[in-house]
Amino acid sequence: MIFVFDLDGTICFNGQPISKKILRSLVNLCNEGHEVIFASARPIRDMLPVIDEHFHHHPMIGGNGSLIAKDKKVVRSNAFSTNELNEIKRLIEQYHATFLIDGEWDYAYTGSDTHPIRQNLDPARIAKMVNIDSLNPIVKVLLLSSDNMEELAEELLKLNVFLNKHRNENVLDISPRGINKWSSLMSLDLKESTFVAFGNDINDLPMFEKALHTVMIGNHEQLFPLAKEVISLNGDYEQKIADKIDELSKKYSKIEI
Repeated sequence: MIFVFDLDGTICFNGQPISKKILRSLVNLCNEGHEVIFASARPIRDMLPVIDEHFHHHPMIGGNGSLIAKDKKVVRSNAFSTNELNEIKRLIEQYHATFLIDGEWDYAYTGSDTHPIRQNLDPARIAKMVNIDSLNPIVKVLLLSSDNMEELAEELLKLNVFLNKHRNENVLDISPRGINKWSSLMSLDLKESTFVAFGNDINDLPMFEKALHTVMIGNHEQLFPLAKEVISLNGDYEQKIADKIDELSKKYSKIEI
Protein backbone atom coordinates (compact mmCIF):
# COMPACT_ATOMS: atom_id res chain seq x y z
CA MET A 1 0.00 0.00 0.00
CA ILE A 2 1.06 3.59 -0.58
CA PHE A 3 0.84 5.94 2.40
CA VAL A 4 0.80 9.71 1.77
CA PHE A 5 1.59 12.02 4.69
CA ASP A 6 1.13 15.74 5.04
CA LEU A 7 3.72 17.23 7.40
CA ASP A 8 2.84 20.25 9.55
CA GLY A 9 0.01 19.52 11.94
CA THR A 10 -0.17 15.91 10.72
CA ILE A 11 3.06 14.09 11.58
CA CYS A 12 5.24 17.01 12.72
CA PHE A 13 4.27 19.83 15.04
CA ASN A 14 5.34 23.35 16.02
CA GLY A 15 7.93 23.45 13.27
CA GLN A 16 9.87 20.56 14.81
CA PRO A 17 11.11 17.46 12.96
CA ILE A 18 9.02 14.30 12.94
CA SER A 19 9.26 12.81 16.44
CA LYS A 20 11.06 9.55 17.15
CA LYS A 21 7.85 7.70 18.01
CA ILE A 22 6.21 8.59 14.67
CA LEU A 23 9.50 8.03 12.86
CA ARG A 24 9.69 4.48 14.24
CA SER A 25 6.24 3.76 12.84
CA LEU A 26 7.25 5.14 9.44
CA VAL A 27 10.32 2.90 9.44
CA ASN A 28 8.16 -0.09 10.36
CA LEU A 29 5.76 0.87 7.58
CA CYS A 30 8.56 0.62 5.03
CA ASN A 31 9.85 -2.59 6.57
CA GLU A 32 6.38 -4.07 5.98
CA GLY A 33 6.80 -3.33 2.28
CA HIS A 34 4.63 -0.21 2.05
CA GLU A 35 5.62 2.94 0.15
CA VAL A 36 5.79 6.36 1.83
CA ILE A 37 5.26 9.71 0.08
CA PHE A 38 5.39 13.09 1.82
CA ALA A 39 3.09 15.86 0.54
CA SER A 40 3.32 19.30 2.11
CA ALA A 41 2.58 22.97 1.65
CA ARG A 42 6.28 23.52 2.36
CA PRO A 43 8.68 23.72 -0.58
CA ILE A 44 11.16 20.86 -0.83
CA ARG A 45 13.99 22.81 0.84
CA ASP A 46 11.82 23.28 3.95
CA MET A 47 10.58 19.68 3.97
CA LEU A 48 14.03 18.15 4.20
CA PRO A 49 14.95 19.54 7.66
CA VAL A 50 11.86 18.02 9.34
CA ILE A 51 12.14 14.62 7.62
CA ASP A 52 14.81 12.25 8.85
CA GLU A 53 17.60 11.56 6.34
CA HIS A 54 16.49 7.93 6.30
CA PHE A 55 13.52 9.09 4.20
CA HIS A 56 15.19 11.67 1.98
CA HIS A 57 15.18 9.29 -0.98
CA HIS A 58 11.39 8.95 -0.83
CA PRO A 59 9.17 10.95 -3.21
CA MET A 60 8.22 14.39 -1.89
CA ILE A 61 5.49 16.72 -3.09
CA GLY A 62 6.07 20.32 -2.04
CA GLY A 63 4.33 23.63 -2.38
CA ASN A 64 0.88 21.98 -2.32
CA GLY A 65 1.72 20.13 -5.53
CA SER A 66 3.83 22.70 -7.34
CA LEU A 67 7.08 20.77 -6.73
CA ILE A 68 8.02 17.10 -6.96
CA ALA A 69 11.35 15.79 -5.69
CA LYS A 70 13.13 12.45 -5.71
CA ASP A 71 16.39 11.81 -3.89
CA LYS A 72 16.29 15.40 -2.52
CA LYS A 73 16.30 16.95 -6.00
CA VAL A 74 13.42 18.78 -7.65
CA VAL A 75 12.50 16.80 -10.74
CA ARG A 76 9.32 18.63 -11.73
CA SER A 77 7.78 22.03 -11.07
CA ASN A 78 4.51 23.70 -11.99
CA ALA A 79 4.90 27.44 -12.30
CA PHE A 80 2.75 30.52 -12.80
CA SER A 81 2.52 32.00 -16.27
CA THR A 82 4.05 35.39 -17.00
CA ASN A 83 0.60 37.01 -17.17
CA GLU A 84 -0.45 35.49 -13.84
CA LEU A 85 2.73 36.70 -12.18
CA ASN A 86 2.35 40.20 -13.58
CA GLU A 87 -1.17 40.41 -12.13
CA ILE A 88 -0.05 39.06 -8.75
CA LYS A 89 2.86 41.53 -8.62
CA ARG A 90 0.47 44.36 -9.50
CA LEU A 91 -1.83 43.42 -6.62
CA ILE A 92 1.12 43.10 -4.24
CA GLU A 93 2.11 46.67 -5.05
CA GLN A 94 -1.45 47.98 -4.96
CA TYR A 95 -2.20 46.50 -1.53
CA HIS A 96 1.32 46.90 -0.10
CA ALA A 97 1.43 43.17 0.62
CA THR A 98 4.30 41.39 2.31
CA PHE A 99 5.10 37.94 0.98
CA LEU A 100 7.02 34.71 0.81
CA ILE A 101 7.48 33.74 -2.83
CA ASP A 102 9.09 30.44 -3.80
CA GLY A 103 11.08 29.40 -6.81
CA GLU A 104 12.15 25.80 -7.24
CA TRP A 105 14.70 26.24 -4.44
CA ASP A 106 15.42 29.89 -3.56
CA TYR A 107 12.88 32.40 -2.28
CA ALA A 108 11.93 36.07 -1.85
CA TYR A 109 10.69 37.25 1.55
CA THR A 110 9.49 40.66 2.74
CA GLY A 111 7.65 39.67 5.94
CA SER A 112 8.78 40.51 9.43
CA ASP A 113 11.38 38.50 11.35
CA THR A 114 8.72 37.72 13.96
CA HIS A 115 6.10 36.29 11.58
CA PRO A 116 5.27 32.62 12.40
CA ILE A 117 6.13 31.64 8.82
CA ARG A 118 9.70 32.87 9.33
CA GLN A 119 10.65 30.14 11.80
CA ASN A 120 10.00 27.43 9.21
CA LEU A 121 11.68 29.29 6.36
CA ASP A 122 14.88 27.59 5.21
CA PRO A 123 15.91 26.49 8.72
CA ALA A 124 18.83 24.45 7.33
CA ARG A 125 20.14 27.46 5.38
CA ILE A 126 20.35 25.51 2.13
CA ALA A 127 18.76 28.17 -0.12
CA LYS A 128 19.18 31.86 -0.87
CA MET A 129 16.87 34.79 -0.22
CA VAL A 130 16.79 36.80 -3.44
CA ASN A 131 14.85 39.59 -5.09
CA ILE A 132 11.48 38.59 -6.53
CA ASP A 133 12.67 39.40 -10.05
CA SER A 134 15.52 36.88 -9.67
CA LEU A 135 13.14 33.96 -9.22
CA ASN A 136 12.34 32.01 -12.36
CA PRO A 137 10.18 30.01 -12.33
CA ILE A 138 7.88 30.99 -9.46
CA VAL A 139 5.78 28.13 -8.13
CA LYS A 140 4.08 29.45 -5.00
CA VAL A 141 3.07 32.78 -3.46
CA LEU A 142 2.18 33.32 0.19
CA LEU A 143 0.82 36.76 1.05
CA LEU A 144 1.40 37.49 4.72
CA SER A 145 -0.15 40.92 5.25
CA SER A 146 -1.60 43.82 3.28
CA ASP A 147 -3.63 47.01 3.58
CA ASN A 148 -6.82 44.97 3.12
CA MET A 149 -6.54 41.18 3.04
CA GLU A 150 -10.24 40.57 2.33
CA GLU A 151 -10.28 42.89 -0.66
CA LEU A 152 -6.98 41.49 -1.89
CA ALA A 153 -8.42 37.96 -1.70
CA GLU A 154 -11.42 39.05 -3.78
CA GLU A 155 -9.12 40.46 -6.46
CA LEU A 156 -6.99 37.30 -6.52
CA LEU A 157 -10.10 35.18 -7.03
CA LYS A 158 -10.60 36.95 -10.35
CA LEU A 159 -7.29 35.55 -11.62
CA ASN A 160 -6.70 32.13 -13.12
CA VAL A 161 -5.00 30.83 -9.96
CA PHE A 162 -5.89 28.65 -6.98
CA LEU A 163 -6.34 30.59 -3.72
CA ASN A 164 -6.31 28.99 -0.30
CA LYS A 165 -7.00 31.05 2.82
CA HIS A 166 -5.16 29.72 5.85
CA ARG A 167 -7.54 30.46 8.71
CA ASN A 168 -4.97 30.04 11.49
CA GLU A 169 -2.19 32.24 10.12
CA ASN A 170 -4.46 34.71 8.25
CA VAL A 171 -2.40 34.39 5.08
CA LEU A 172 -3.30 33.92 1.41
CA ASP A 173 -1.73 30.91 -0.29
CA ILE A 174 -1.63 31.09 -4.11
CA SER A 175 -0.78 28.23 -6.48
CA PRO A 176 -1.16 27.78 -10.23
CA ARG A 177 -4.66 26.69 -11.22
CA GLY A 178 -5.19 22.92 -11.32
CA ILE A 179 -2.11 22.21 -9.21
CA ASN A 180 -2.64 20.43 -5.90
CA LYS A 181 -1.42 17.39 -4.00
CA TRP A 182 -3.65 15.00 -5.95
CA SER A 183 -2.54 16.32 -9.35
CA SER A 184 1.07 15.68 -8.35
CA LEU A 185 0.25 12.24 -6.95
CA MET A 186 -1.25 11.39 -10.34
CA SER A 187 1.98 12.47 -12.01
CA LEU A 188 3.70 9.89 -9.78
CA ASP A 189 1.35 7.30 -11.33
CA LEU A 190 -0.95 6.94 -8.32
CA LYS A 191 -4.46 5.84 -9.08
CA GLU A 192 -7.67 6.67 -7.23
CA SER A 193 -8.45 4.46 -4.21
CA THR A 194 -4.97 2.92 -4.07
CA PHE A 195 -3.47 4.88 -1.17
CA VAL A 196 -3.93 5.93 2.44
CA ALA A 197 -3.81 9.67 3.20
CA PHE A 198 -3.01 11.44 6.47
CA GLY A 199 -3.79 15.18 6.59
CA ASN A 200 -5.11 18.07 8.63
CA ASP A 201 -6.02 21.04 6.44
CA ILE A 202 -7.92 22.23 3.39
CA ASN A 203 -4.93 21.67 1.10
CA ASP A 204 -5.29 17.94 1.82
CA LEU A 205 -8.85 17.92 0.47
CA PRO A 206 -7.99 16.94 -3.15
CA MET A 207 -6.06 13.84 -2.07
CA PHE A 208 -8.65 12.93 0.60
CA GLU A 209 -11.27 12.88 -2.17
CA LYS A 210 -9.29 10.23 -4.07
CA ALA A 211 -7.81 8.12 -1.25
CA LEU A 212 -8.91 4.62 -0.27
CA HIS A 213 -8.59 5.44 3.44
CA THR A 214 -8.21 8.82 5.15
CA VAL A 215 -7.05 9.90 8.60
CA MET A 216 -7.63 13.49 9.69
CA ILE A 217 -5.45 14.90 12.45
CA GLY A 218 -7.20 17.52 14.55
CA ASN A 219 -10.42 19.09 13.34
CA HIS A 220 -11.03 20.81 10.03
CA GLU A 221 -14.66 21.26 9.09
CA GLN A 222 -14.14 20.97 5.32
CA LEU A 223 -11.94 17.89 5.64
CA PHE A 224 -14.16 16.16 8.19
CA PRO A 225 -16.79 14.74 5.75
CA LEU A 226 -14.03 12.91 3.86
CA ALA A 227 -12.21 11.55 6.92
CA LYS A 228 -12.66 7.85 7.61
CA GLU A 229 -10.91 8.31 10.95
CA VAL A 230 -10.08 11.29 13.18
CA ILE A 231 -7.27 11.66 15.71
CA SER A 232 -7.80 14.57 18.09
CA LEU A 233 -4.92 16.74 19.25
CA ASN A 234 -5.46 15.81 22.89
CA GLY A 235 -3.22 13.87 25.23
CA ASP A 236 -0.29 12.02 23.68
CA TYR A 237 -1.53 12.53 20.12
CA GLU A 238 1.83 11.69 18.57
CA GLN A 239 1.61 8.22 20.10
CA LYS A 240 -1.96 7.89 18.80
CA ILE A 241 -0.74 8.79 15.31
CA ALA A 242 2.12 6.29 15.55
CA ASP A 243 -0.29 3.59 16.73
CA LYS A 244 -2.66 4.32 13.85
CA ILE A 245 0.18 4.03 11.33
CA ASP A 246 1.12 0.66 12.84
CA GLU A 247 -2.51 -0.48 12.78
CA LEU A 248 -3.05 0.46 9.14
CA SER A 249 0.29 -1.03 8.17
CA LYS A 250 -0.83 -4.40 9.48
CA LYS A 251 -4.32 -4.04 7.99
CA TYR A 252 -3.14 -3.26 4.47
CA SER A 253 -0.35 -5.81 4.52
CA LYS A 254 -3.12 -8.41 4.34
CA ILE A 255 -5.22 -6.78 1.62
CA GLU A 256 -4.63 -6.71 -2.11
CA ILE A 257 -5.72 -3.49 -3.83
